[in-house]
Amino acid sequence: MLIFPAIDLFRGQAVRLLRGDYNQMTVYDPEPVNTAMKFKTCGAEWIHVVDLEGAKTGEAVNLETIINIHKTSGLKCEVGGGIRSLAVIERYINAGIDRVILGTAAVTEKNFVNEAVKNWGEKISVGVDIREGQVAIKGWQERANIEALEFCSRMQDAGVTHIICTDISKDGAMKGTNISLYETLASRLAIKITASGGVSTLEDVKALANLKLYGAIIGKAYYTGAIDINEAIKVAK
Repeated sequence: MLIFPAIDLFRGQAVRLLRGDYNQMTVYDPEPVNTAMKFKTCGAEWIHVVDLEGAKTGEAVNLETIINIHKTSGLKCEVGGGIRSLAVIERYINAGIDRVILGTAAVTEKNFVNEAVKNWGEKISVGVDIREGQVAIKGWQERANIEALEFCSRMQDAGVTHIICTDISKDGAMKGTNISLYETLASRLAIKITASGGVSTLEDVKALANLKLYGAIIGKAYYTGAIDINEAIKVAK
């Protein structure tokens, strides 16, 4: 299982939210490229970057910052947050970003995912943000009227090869991840799944690795010192 250390960006800074609440934001690094370099030193191969402003507005607000992080660190990079047009996807892909994560637009625009997959194949991932069993959109601020498992199945049928599933209730809370959710998804889907939200201990990492998931995203647990990325990588193998 791959470990994806995360950087969430707001006004060009590395921050973390509590359960997706923009009013509960902590700034961890005003120069996020430094954090990316620390991840590289720890042995990370990938970095997971989210444009929090983009997630709310639908615009690639932190695009230049993200490109700089990617180029400077040399890490493989997947990016999400506000990617709601083919033009924005193309900007990221042309800039060398390895994978682009679709969220809101994958839910609200029926043909968007189909077009993206047709154009860029495995470089397209879909983020499935889950609140009480249903998909949440627009920076987790709204709920879509669709159950998470049904939506994941639709994405699989559309040719998406990779999804990132986040239990919003666990995100940033440091109380463990939703193992039963990922167990259910892994048993019912034939798609690469990355777990996100609440990965708080090495025991969480071990449990997810035992499910043979594709990856796990580590955010706040790194920033608070609860998880050492190097140790997590070892446990995940």
